[in-house]
Amino acid sequence: MVSSFTFRLHYGSSPNGLKEALKSNFPKEEFVSNILKRKWALRIPDTKINQITISKDGLQQGGENLWNLSFLNNPQPSLGDHMTGKNRQEPSFYVVRDDLLHPLVNGNKARKLDALLPLLEDSSATDVVTCGGCQSAHAAAVAMSCAERGLKSHLLLRGEQPATLTGYNLISSLYGNVRYVPRSLYAKRAEMLLKHAHLVAGNDGLVFSLADLEASLSSNGFSEHSSHVDALTKRSKKVVVVNEGAGDAAALLGVVRLVEYLSQDHLFGKDQPLKIIIDAGTGTTAVGLGIGAVCLGLPWEVTAVMLADTIDGYQKKEESLISEFRRCFTLHHGEQALSGLEPGLVQWVERSFPRKFGNILKGEVEICQKIAQETGILVDPVYTLAAWELATQLGQEENAKVVMLHTGGTLVNF
Repeated sequence: MVSSFTFRLHYGSSPNGLKEALKSNFPKEEFVSNILKRKWALRIPDTKINQITISKDGLQQGGENLWNLSFLNNPQPSLGDHMTGKNRQEPSFYVVRDDLLHPLVNGNKARKLDALLPLLEDSSATDVVTCGGCQSAHAAAVAMSCAERGLKSHLLLRGEQPATLTGYNLISSLYGNVRYVPRSLYAKRAEMLLKHAHLVAGNDGLVFSLADLEASLSSNGFSEHSSHVDALTKRSKKVVVVNEGAGDAAALLGVVRLVEYLSQDHLFGKDQPLKIIIDAGTGTTAVGLGIGAVCLGLPWEVTAVMLADTIDGYQKKEESLISEFRRCFTLHHGEQALSGLEPGLVQWVERSFPRKFGNILKGEVEICQKIAQETGILVDPVYTLAAWELATQLGQEENAKVVMLHTGGTLVNF
C-alpha cells in the first residue's frame, strides 16, 4: 500500500535560476521560433489534455494516501481563460496525455525522437547505437522507429537476457539488434557506446554523435546534406551514437516544441503559474521542460520525481544538458538568446518511498488498477505512478494549478 505522501525537495545548484532566467530580456519567442524551424517526426505537436478531479473517500488511520481518494476524469476540460478562476469546487490536476501519441512509441520517448529522427534521416545515417536497461522504453522506441525508416538499431541492454521476453524487452528484440552487457561494462556508458559504434562501423564507416550532426546541419540547413555526408560512399556505414534515454541536446527540442504548444492561449497560456510534474528516468525530459519554460518566459515550475539516480547525478545531468544545448545553439542564435539558461531550472524530489530502480512495492500494481478503472488512464508502478502521486498531493493545495506530463511507459505493466 502506498503510504502518506512525503516528497523531499532538492534544488539545483542555482535555486533562483528560474526566477533569474525569467527576468532576462532575450527575444524569447523569436529564439524559440528559430530553433524549432526544422523537420519533425510528429506531423503536429498536438496532444490531449484531461482533468482529474480528486475526492476523498473518507480518511482511514495511517494518513492520506491514494487508497483513500477517488479520481474522476474529465476528458474535455475547460482551458484557456476558463482556468483563471481561483476557486475550485474540488481539488484537481491536469494530465497531458502523451501516452496516447503512439501504441508503442509514446510519451516522452516520442517527444525526444520528434527532433532526433529527422536529424538521423537528413544526415544519411545507416545505423544507430544506443543503450538502456533490460526493459528500456527508450531502446524499444529507437528500435521500432529506426526499423520503420530503414535504419538498423543496435541496442546494448544492461544485465542478462531474461528467460522470457516481455514488455519493452520483447519489442526491442523484435525490431532491433540486441546485445546484453554486464553491469560492470554498462557503468561506463560513453566508452561502451563509442566502442560498439566503431565495431558496427567497421574499417570504412564513420561514427558520429548527435551533437556532431546537429552542429553540421545547423550550419548547412536541413534541406541539403553537409559535404562530409555527401563524401560517404553508398557502401560506407554512418553510425550515430544516441545516449541513454536520448540524453542529448538535440532531443530537448521535441520537448521545447511541446512546451510551445501547451503555452497557447486556448490551452494553458503564457501568464498563469503552473506546477509541471514529471517522473524522471535520465532526467532529460524534465530539463527540456525547464529550458522550454525559460526560453518562452513562462511562469512554470518544473518538478521531477527522481527514480533512477541520486540528486547529485540529476543535477550533473541538468548541468551537462544545458551546457550542450548552449554549445549547439549559441553559434547560430547568439549568446544573448541563451543567457538565462543556467542549472537550477528543475526542482528534483525524492519519491515518497525511495526504492531501488525497477522495484515495485506491495500494493502499487493494485493502485494502478484503481486509477485505470476510475479514470481510464493507464499508469505503471515504476515511472508514471510516481508522477501521479505527486500531482495528487500538489493538486490538493488551494488554488494550485498542477499539470502532470504522462510519459508513457505503459508496457512496463506487461
